[in-house]
Amino acid sequence: MSSSQPRPTARKTGFTAKKAWVPLVALGLAFTVTACQQVQTVDDSPQGDDVTSAPIGDQTIVEGGDLVMALSAEPDRLDPTTSSSLYTRYVMQTMCEKLYDIDASGEIIPMLATELPEVSADGLTVTIPVKQDVVFADGTDLDAAAVAQTIERGLTLEGSSRKSELGPITAVTAVDDETVEITYSEPFAPITAALADRAGMILSPAALAEKGDAFGDSPVCVGAFKFVERVPQTSITVERDPLYYDAENVHLDSITYRIITDSNIRSANLKSGDVQVADTISTQDVGSLSETDGIGVLQVGSLGYQGLTLNLGNVNGVGTPAEPLDTPLASNASIREALSMSVDREALVSSVFSNWYSPACSPISPDSPFSSAASEACPEYDPAAAKTMLEDAGVTVPFPITMQVSNNPDTLRFAQALQAAVAEGGFELTIAPVEYSTLLDVQTRGDFEALQLGWSGRVDPHGNMYNFLSTGGGNNYSGYNNAEVDELMTEAASVNDTDERADLYGQAIEIVQEDNPVIYLYRVRSLTAYSTDIAGVETFADGVVHLSHAAFVEAE
Repeated sequence: MSSSQPRPTARKTGFTAKKAWVPLVALGLAFTVTACQQVQTVDDSPQGDDVTSAPIGDQTIVEGGDLVMALSAEPDRLDPTTSSSLYTRYVMQTMCEKLYDIDASGEIIPMLATELPEVSADGLTVTIPVKQDVVFADGTDLDAAAVAQTIERGLTLEGSSRKSELGPITAVTAVDDETVEITYSEPFAPITAALADRAGMILSPAALAEKGDAFGDSPVCVGAFKFVERVPQTSITVERDPLYYDAENVHLDSITYRIITDSNIRSANLKSGDVQVADTISTQDVGSLSETDGIGVLQVGSLGYQGLTLNLGNVNGVGTPAEPLDTPLASNASIREALSMSVDREALVSSVFSNWYSPACSPISPDSPFSSAASEACPEYDPAAAKTMLEDAGVTVPFPITMQVSNNPDTLRFAQALQAAVAEGGFELTIAPVEYSTLLDVQTRGDFEALQLGWSGRVDPHGNMYNFLSTGGGNNYSGYNNAEVDELMTEAASVNDTDERADLYGQAIEIVQEDNPVIYLYRVRSLTAYSTDIAGVETFADGVVHLSHAAFVEAE
């Protein structure tokens, strides 16, 4: 659990992979840095080229209508400051615009800001120009004071998941109505990327004053749509906001997000026309859907990961100091390494997902300009050595572990395959299926031994690592505590050179792969299906499906 733990020597290997190159842009302190990245895929992959949008083009728009999207899991509370669910980001994308966004190539672009930030020569002052003549859905003016208040809330609200994303801020000041100034105690390169996600979703000051901690029950932001209602475990509805500054380019009357956790039912509803968009298409269904008349499929690689989080010290919940758990799994790093060595990631991806997904061994995608040999290296698959390590540790073999997982069919298929796979390494894995939103609460409370969930990914590796692996991080569900890792990640965030940052993150990952608070397993390929009687749907490498400017179109 700490850097003082004895660590066995980790053996690493790599996957034989085909390589493809895609552009991605990540913003440093004062400028964007472009680079080409390798996309690591296994041989015989059915993956095609990225298809990130179904453009409207010259099709005739049919104004109005209610679009229904099938969501594979229920979002958590609709509060950008505390949320940790990808599915919440889907809904918030239509309601809560950010200071910055990313485009199809991964480049950070202005949204509610008018330009990329200006950063002082010493890297300690970040100045953000705010868009004018914009109002929130309640009619309140957007100004620099509202931006400052949202950022302050991310830093100070109890239970905030944004604090460690924003870096070592010492002050947030509204210089005038159009300008926000953020002051740092040391340079912080990931700030623009952070403000291109939930930390940058600006909240109505009037709604915050009225609703307080209940803001997420009926959020008010700047967006193409505004909140209408939520029926728990059933649906969330938003409607067109006539006050939106770009209302002329919003075509739908409303969007209903319908919770349909079974992938087979999502596909059936799409084929029947009951829904027009469905996320997280099963790899078992994507082939048949692609061949169905009237249905299109978007596909794009992910910057995130799916992993197995092991509870090392999350005793009283995230946000409270970690306390060592007196269990063999939590206290003995060699047992955790043995578990990682028992996982044949490549075989699992092939057998369970038919190579639509890719093996993962770290929180940094090979697509990222911050990828390195260290971050792409994988623990050697060696179940015989794993079993020997368990015997040397003096524990019962097979070693029992209870793993909580989301109760959707694809996840359960993977869990069962993982259960069978690690048995050869001397582990007896018990699967405990849990509803997705409940699983989010379980990991926050620390009420688990092992838990399989993922992260949708961010363009800057700070967003994939610091919150999860730093001492006291807002998403440090394992209760991990390693001063050396903290120092490496903090240093990486304070420099602007891409290669230097990649090296520092790689050093941190080498330690994480020895401590194994999270065992990284695979990366999804975001598969979103849609009816061809709509257009304007987009999905990018951060995993979010964009519907703000979607429309029904006339049949060709």
